[in-house]
Order: sequence, then structure tokens, then C-alpha cells
Amino acid sequence: MTITRQTFLRAGLAAGGLLAMPRLLRAKEWSVIRFATEGAFPPYNQTAPDGRIIGFEPDLLKDLSARLKIRMDLVAQDWAGMIPGLVDGKYDAVIDGISITPKREEAIAFTVPYTAGTSGFVTMKSTAPNGLPGTGTRIGLTDEAATKAAIAALAEALRGKTVAVQVSTIQADFLTTYLKDAVTIRTYQAGGDTYLDLRAGRVDAVMASTSNMAAFVKRARGEALQSGFTFGGGVLGRGAAIGLRKTDPELKTLLDGAMQAAIADGTLKKLSLQWFETDITPAT
Repeated sequence: MTITRQTFLRAGLAAGGLLAMPRLLRAKEWSVIRFATEGAFPPYNQTAPDGRIIGFEPDLLKDLSARLKIRMDLVAQDWAGMIPGLVDGKYDAVIDGISITPKREEAIAFTVPYTAGTSGFVTMKSTAPNGLPGTGTRIGLTDEAATKAAIAALAEALRGKTVAVQVSTIQADFLTTYLKDAVTIRTYQAGGDTYLDLRAGRVDAVMASTSNMAAFVKRARGEALQSGFTFGGGVLGRGAAIGLRKTDPELKTLLDGAMQAAIADGTLKKLSLQWFETDITPAT
């Protein structure tokens, strides 16, 4: 059976329901916090040739660890099993550019966000030299009039074309909600595979987070470009945060405090500029 992000999210919701059953809670002492990530979502996280997981999020965890004086271990985990593994107790937290959405909040808890994310499209210059309409314009999905106009323009430009997206992501939800009647949506288990097919000409565009796309465009050395409107809010969530079990409120309190300190003293902005070359920290 093929496991999709929708499959694992349903499993996460079911497990979340079980975890919501009344039980006696007591404060837990944390000497080690076990985190899971993909190790394949640059620049948030990626696996180096020597096997180390590097990137924006691993560096963020190093900072949080130093502030809290708590060891933070990081292991690679396939996206499809990430939330079920969290609720089953395989690790204590997940950090993988996971956007906060109401649907996910039914299954797990989140810390305060560490990014203010937007999503958009990337195309190859060889097949779409002028890109998509709306480049440089950000649309909030709560603005119904602006959203309707932007979607109409994109639907016209992309009609009959194929758009690649990682399965069961917020971007997949966006395409299903707004563009399913205009485009063929091709889903992939791994986000990196969307870009491989884009370069090979098997798809016409990729939809992903703008920060993740920026890393691909940089590697493409002028052959690809971010194009079209960028979108935020609504089905795309409120930015990325660390995911936690709802039964660990003391861990949320610890991580929230350290994260807010990293935002306040500029550390998060520094890491953002280092890895993304732009400030994607949330507004305070």
C-alpha cells in the first residue's frame, strides 16, 4: 500500500484522539529531547555527505539546546511516518518546516512559529521564459477578491499543464482547492523529486514553500525562476513550528520560551539570513 501524507495525517488524527483521553499528567524533567526531521528539505534540513543533518533547523536546535541546557538529538524520518511516529512516542518532537494548520492542530500541538511562510511556483526558463503572472505579488488567502483574481490568472496560464507537488502538503491542499479543474496535479513522496522532474521536462511547474524553492533556484544557476503570485494564510497555514504531542505541555512551554528569546535577540533572523538569504522570521 502506498502511504501518502493524507494517510499518515488521518492516522495522526486518530492517534491524537486516543491521546486526548483523560489521564493523569505530571511535569516531566527533560534531559534529552528527541527530534525527527526529513534530512531532505533544504535549506530547512538536508543530509551532508558524511551523514550529518545540517541546515536552518539543525542550527536552530543547537541554539535552543544551549539556551535550555538540554541535549537535543536529531534523527532522519520519512515524511510519511513523521506524525504517527510522534504520537506513538518514537521521538518527542518533529521539526521539518511543518506549517501550522487547523487540521494538523487537531492531531498535535505546535510551538510558536519560527517562520512566516509563503508558497508559490517555480518554472524553468527554457519552457516558460516569461514565467507565470503575478510575479512579485503576495496574496493573502483571506482576501477573497484578490485571491479570486490571482487564481483566475494562474488558471489561464497553467490550463492543461502539469504541476508537481509533494504529497499531502499544504501546497497540495492549495492546488486541490483552487486549481484542480485547470491543471493536472502530480504528487511525489519526496519534495526533491518534484524538481528533478521539472528539470527533465516531465512537469511544467512545481509548487512549494518559497524558501524551499529559493534553494532550488539558486542551485539551478539561472535555469529556473520563482514565478507567479505567492500565497499565504488560509489552507497554507500560519508559518512553520515544531510539532509536539498534546500530552507534553511542559515541553511546549520550554521550547516556546527559548524560541521567543531567539526571536527577540535576533538569533533567528541571523540564521534565517544565513540559510535563506532573506528574513523569514515571523512578526512579533
